Amino acid sequence: MSKKKIIKPLSVGDKTIPPEGAKKIPVYIMGKEYLIPETLTILKAIEYAGYKYTRGCGCRGGICGACAVYYRIKGSYKLKSGLACQTVIEPDMILAQLPFFPVNRPDYKMDVFKEDAHAAFRKIYPEVFKCVGCGTCTRVCPMDIDVMDYIALMKRGELKKAAEKSFDCVMCGLCASRCPAQISQFMAAMLVRRINGRYLTPRAEHLKKRKKEVKSGKYEKFLKALRKLSQDELKKLYIEREREPDLSEPGWMPEDTTRL
Repeated sequence: MSKKKIIKPLSVGDKTIPPEGAKKIPVYIMGKEYLIPETLTILKAIEYAGYKYTRGCGCRGGICGACAVYYRIKGSYKLKSGLACQTVIEPDMILAQLPFFPVNRPDYKMDVFKEDAHAAFRKIYPEVFKCVGCGTCTRVCPMDIDVMDYIALMKRGELKKAAEKSFDCVMCGLCASRCPAQISQFMAAMLVRRINGRYLTPRAEHLKKRKKEVKSGKYEKFLKALRKLSQDELKKLYIEREREPDLSEPGWMPEDTTRL
């Protein structure tokens, strides 16, 4: 009688365990062939192969953008890309990690955007206006951002809309790596978000008041009392706190305002 093959649990990544009976497929990492369980992401497949990460694999959930990869399926002419934490391995996948992409990162002072932000932006990133509208940047984006659209908004001077459109960018650099016009889309998007935060978004007036209160020492008594509490007491206080309802109207205030 043949013995039933035992699939051992894998202690890799966030401890994802392949389903029973998962077959192993060939994947090429650093030019060498490895047999990897077919259900793993690229990130976990590299760990399974014996490599240890010391940097470049932060969040493991498509947030940090640090694990950009290029890959080609053996026998195919197509070069593909993605984030290693999101992309599941395929048979005969040939991998190359992208530690960073060398993009245009000019020096600038935020003061230059105070008077005419769009004119100053044009001088910092003139290549944005060479966009040919091919859409390659949008197709390659692992966060499904319409990159070409926010570039078009930049060209029209609608920097606030461009900042909002690019908000989910994780700075992986894949858009810039595929752009025929050699635009550093994700760096230009970072700039418009800075401009938006500094000059285009209205200031929250209540923060000025709160800042003065903090500096005046208004909350020192409360903080001193909190420091005396045990960890269990702090947890209880946190759990039992009065929370703002998810659908509260603007201007909501807690019943107990003594600590505001």
